[in-house]
Parts: sequence; C-alpha cells; structure tokens
Amino acid sequence: MSCSYAEGLSKYENKGKLGLPEKFDSADVVERKVQLLAEWVKASKHTVFHTGAGISTSAGIPDFRGPKGVWTLEKEGLKPDINISWDDAKPTLTHMAIVALEHNGYVKYVVTQNIDGLHLRSGLQRKKLAELHGDMFVDKCDYCHRQFVRSTAVTTVGQKSEGKPCPGKRGNGRRCRGKLHDNVLDWEDGLPDADLDLATSHSCAADLSICLGTTLQIVPSGNIPVDTKKRGGKLVIINLQPTKQDRHADLIINTYVDSVMKRLLEILDIKIMPYNPDDDPMKQTQIMLEEYRKTHQGDDQNDRLLSPDDGFEPMDWTIPEKWVKDKDLAEKVKKKKVIKIKRQSKNTPESDLDERKKVKTDIESKLYLDYGSVTKLDNVSEFYNSGKVEDKWNNDIKNLIKYEELKSGQEHIELKEAGQEIVNELSVSEAQNCRENNLWRQDIQV
Repeated sequence: MSCSYAEGLSKYENKGKLGLPEKFDSADVVERKVQLLAEWVKASKHTVFHTGAGISTSAGIPDFRGPKGVWTLEKEGLKPDINISWDDAKPTLTHMAIVALEHNGYVKYVVTQNIDGLHLRSGLQRKKLAELHGDMFVDKCDYCHRQFVRSTAVTTVGQKSEGKPCPGKRGNGRRCRGKLHDNVLDWEDGLPDADLDLATSHSCAADLSICLGTTLQIVPSGNIPVDTKKRGGKLVIINLQPTKQDRHADLIINTYVDSVMKRLLEILDIKIMPYNPDDDPMKQTQIMLEEYRKTHQGDDQNDRLLSPDDGFEPMDWTIPEKWVKDKDLAEKVKKKKVIKIKRQSKNTPESDLDERKKVKTDIESKLYLDYGSVTKLDNVSEFYNSGKVEDKWNNDIKNLIKYEELKSGQEHIELKEAGQEIVNELSVSEAQNCRENNLWRQDIQV
C-alpha cells in the first residue's frame, strides 16, 4: 500500500527528517490538554483540520517518517511489516470523528496531505475537503479536468494516463474527448489549484487550525496551518514526533490521534458513528458499476470489461469554480489582518523558549479544569492576587507570571529587532509608516 505508492514515485533525496523519536504525554497531561482543546473548539467560529499519514496508521497504512515509517525503513533497506491493500483499508476513528464534528457544525474544512482516500470513504463531503497530494480513488480528465470516483484504487502515481476515455459529457451532450489519468502527485508535480486555493483561504479565515498526525515537513502543505496563526488564530498540533511548526503552536499534544479525538468527542457529547459502506463513494461506485454491468452486459463474468464508452458515468468528485470564488469566504479572509509572528531571539536558546511555552500551556489547562474558562492568561496576575487560587497552585501561578514577564521582555527584544530590520531594508518613509501602524514600540527610533 504505502510501499507501492512510495515505490511508484520518482527518486528524491530530500524526504525530510526521518525516524525522529516519539514522545508521549502522561495521561493526566493529555486529559488537561484535551479539555482545553474542547473549550477552544466550542468557542471557535471557523475550525480547520490538517491531516497527515499519522491518522491512517490504525487502519494498517504505515506512515512515512515515523520510527517504522516507509522512508525511515527504506533508508535501512527494509519494508514495513504491516501493509494491507488500499481497497481493504477502512477509515479510522479519527476519520469518523472528523465527520461527526463536521455534522455537528464544529468543522468548516479539512485539508489533507494523504492520498489513501480515507477521508473520501468516510463520507466527508467534497465541499469540505482539500486533497493536496491527490487521491488513489479518483481519476482526472486531462481535457475537461473533471474528477471521478473510482471503484478500486488506481495502480499508477504521478498523473499517468490510464488509457481510458473520459466518461464526462460536454454541454452539447456529447462525450468528452479527454483521457483519464491518476491524480496522485509525484515529488515535482504542482498542487491542484482548486484544492490549494480553498485550503489556503479556509486556513486564513480560520480562528483555529488543528494538525493531526503530520510533521508538517512538506511544503507548501506544511506551511498552510501557519496562515491561521498569522491572522491571530490558534494553532494546535497533535502528533507523536516533533513537527516543523511546533514553535508556532499554542498547544501540542503528544499522544495517539485516535485517543485525543475519542476523548474530545466525549467531552463535546458527540457520538462517533462507525464507518458505513453505504456512505462510502468508492463502495457506492462499485455497486453502481455492478448494476450497470448486469443491466447492459448480462451476468456473464466473461463479458468484456466495461469502458466509459458504454455509458456508465461514475460519481463526480470535481471542485466547482463557484466554491473557489465563494464571496463570503473571500470577505472573511479580507477582514483578517495579517500580524507578524513572533520570532525567537538570537540570545534565547530555543529549548528555553519551548520550555516556557510548555509551562504556559500546562498551567493554563490546569487552571481551566479547576476554575473554568473565566481564567484568562492576560489577567492571571490579578487572578492570583485576588486570593482565589488554592495554595496548591501558588507555585504554578508564580511560574506562569514569571513566564508572562519573560515573554514580555522577549517580545520587546523581537520588536526592536524587527524595527531594525525594517530600517535596514525599507526606506525611511516606509519604516515610519510601520511605526504608525504600531509595529514598533516607542523606544525604537527611525
């Protein structure tokens, strides 16, 4: 499965960091973090999920960069032990949890790097899904560019021709003259425009982006979640390994994604429906194809194979242009002001910054569990001085206040550095304009 896909790709040396050690948060830490995540999900008006290979490992599909990932083992001349067929794999608890969240209004959009088709097969609507790297269960016409759901997984990758005519019809009712090819990308292939545009727009419009099972190493896919952060939203990462965007995350949960999603839906009181083949477009296409063959070719299994010329038109999986040009979405993005993401100071070790961020997240989740959502980090000093905090939290609160003070000093350094960069790179008038827009502190001189 993953092995056959990897073997079908062209040779490419830079596969990112492989085999990074996995990390597991303790059970009580996971509980506190998921409680906090649930609060954020309930408060969010536009949540986007970004998914990677890690959400499909429980379906028997190996990931690529984990300790036992396809490319990690490939480097050692080995292959994964578990490797079922694409057709036999079924959506995981995480796939179905995302569908349940979407049905209950908690998910606006899903962006996936996965080509396994399990989001499609989970019953998630096409309107809610961007498949940035393609789908093993989708064909695409090289002429009209329409996409069609397949009844079995494609046997090629790299957008190769399958030699089959497009089953679509033109405006005059005649058959399209194009040929079908797979839509699974190779290393150097460009991302599909419609999927990329919608993924970017929704991420820019989002106030909460949640990354599941991905190290976010592949660009541009791995950078898209940061678009939410750049516009004042929150970024959550749930993964066993370190990711490329950890430094930007507001919350990092190191444990299995299925465990987090199961607990999240329990807190939100949402039932996870099991995978149902009746809602699977691939299975539906299989049934439609079988019925068509019985009607038009008889039950003789030795009859010639069905071709699109025989009149069968598969389920359409094309993104209409009107979705890409959605005015409401465009207006929402337009209203989001781009902010400068805080950089790490050259004088402060990365590990020190990460540790302070960890302290902040851990204490925030503890405070939420004990005192509810009324506790805000912005006024934590007032909360502490009010005497409402139990003695057992005193040291934690003091640490958090210390963290906030250190962060304030860190922001001061970063703003001065940013101001100096602008002075060096821009004209005096442009730098002055930045100052007027409150990008600098008063002590930064032009």
